[in-house]
Amino acid sequence: MVTLVNRAKVSTATTGTGTITLGAAESGYQTFADAGVVDANVVRYVIEDGTDWEIGTGTYTSTGTTLSRTLGESSTGALLSLTGSAVVFVGAAAEDLAPVAEKVGTITGTTLDLTSGNVFSHAPGAAATYVFDSPPTTGTAYGFTLKITPSGTYTVTWPASVDWAGGTAPDAPASGATNVYTFYTQDGGTTYYGFLAGAAMA
Repeated sequence: MVTLVNRAKVSTATTGTGTITLGAAESGYQTFADAGVVDANVVRYVIEDGTDWEIGTGTYTSTGTTLSRTLGESSTGALLSLTGSAVVFVGAAAEDLAPVAEKVGTITGTTLDLTSGNVFSHAPGAAATYVFDSPPTTGTAYGFTLKITPSGTYTVTWPASVDWAGGTAPDAPASGATNVYTFYTQDGGTTYYGFLAGAAMA
């Protein structure tokens, strides 16, 4: 999940295809930092260099004020070789505006990659200890849903950072049954508020 902010547009004297050094704000705009981007945020950036353009994701580094570049698409089909006279700004791409239900996330073992989506499904074949990996940074609200349908009667262990409604974690689903859980955080995963949205649904 990328960080989006308002009216962040700056010049860059960077040349070539490497990391961008961010310059001064363009007239009528503000720097990334002034717009609320903080160190290690991943933003959706747009570069315009003459008639050429590039859209991608980049990690903001406050020391040196730089932005890495991972290509999404561009007018040339590759990272632009910048001329030293480009502008770069934070913007939203179509995938950032997709409905939440379309952002199906990835689970590796019992680790949920929270950068990959908002909806997860898991069918454990043994006791499961879930890990919530890479939540957005503090100040960015993020919620996700996890559907669990075990193939047997297994225990489920949640991260200690989950604060359950009522103070107690719900029971794990029975063999073949489906439970749906929802979680919400806005402090970088220090606390997740957890809720049982549905039990024994199948």
